[in-house]
Amino acid sequence: MMWEAVGKAAVAVVAARVLWSVIKGIYGCFIASLLGLNVNLKKLGDWAVVTGATDGIGKAYVFELARRGFNIVLISRTPYKLQNVAAEVSTKYKTETRIIDVDFTKTDIYERLERELRDLDIGVLVNNVGMSYDFPEYFLQLEGCARMCENLINCNIRSLTEMTRIVLPGMIERGRGLVLNLSSLSSTIPAPFLAVYGASKSYVRSFSESICEEVAERGVTVQCLVPGFVVSNMSRIRRPTLMVPSATAYVRASLRTAGVEKQTAGYFMHKIQTYFIEVARSYLPGCFLTYIVVKQLKGFRARAHKKKMAAKTD
Repeated sequence: MMWEAVGKAAVAVVAARVLWSVIKGIYGCFIASLLGLNVNLKKLGDWAVVTGATDGIGKAYVFELARRGFNIVLISRTPYKLQNVAAEVSTKYKTETRIIDVDFTKTDIYERLERELRDLDIGVLVNNVGMSYDFPEYFLQLEGCARMCENLINCNIRSLTEMTRIVLPGMIERGRGLVLNLSSLSSTIPAPFLAVYGASKSYVRSFSESICEEVAERGVTVQCLVPGFVVSNMSRIRRPTLMVPSATAYVRASLRTAGVEKQTAGYFMHKIQTYFIEVARSYLPGCFLTYIVVKQLKGFRARAHKKKMAAKTD
């Protein structure tokens, strides 16, 4: 009887925690914005800067921020993609655009970026650019491991740090601004076979949390977004579902949380995923969650190797 009572009490505690998390999620994703408690984007400035602006979440931010009246600086690697997206958004929303074609895996690009952004009234910075592995793989078996690690660190860590260094002083001087940093759900769980990627996204979370506190009293909001899977080239998912939103749906949902939550999944169903991960880590043996992740990623790795071998024999 005693153990039965203990079990019921434990279940009640877990259920209460999940319920409270869901209530907070509903508040952050829906109620706060209805009450006008999120950041008023219209008061931030004339320009928004988006890195990784030609695909997926980055492209969705370009269109959504243009729809809300911002001029847009699009920053990415491929000139023709930048030109196409800039032309499309300018035609649709009659907004001014500028493009900067730089490769964030390089380190000699920031003087140019600083020069081209210097005189703009930037209200929003979206640090979205990032890269991952081609497929899950053992760290020591990564093809071109040293170069791959350098590129990942430059693109996922250095870009975020340098772009914040360049844009943040102007925001502080004007006493207004919003910095959105894109992390990943993989930063919240063990990420074997994606070790460098997962670690780089953990840096995004830690950096954002610290900078958020440094500038909180200067009129600038820093938010870290921790999305799950979104329809994009990086995820290789082509069709949206309830758990995997389109990039546009994700961005619109996430902007409702700006100024409400310092760190958030941004999209309600991704928050549910996060809550279950938190419960699993708090109340189940640590090996349980790791086992699930390892099994799933090993499966992805095996299928990728199978496709790779089939391509070689064709």
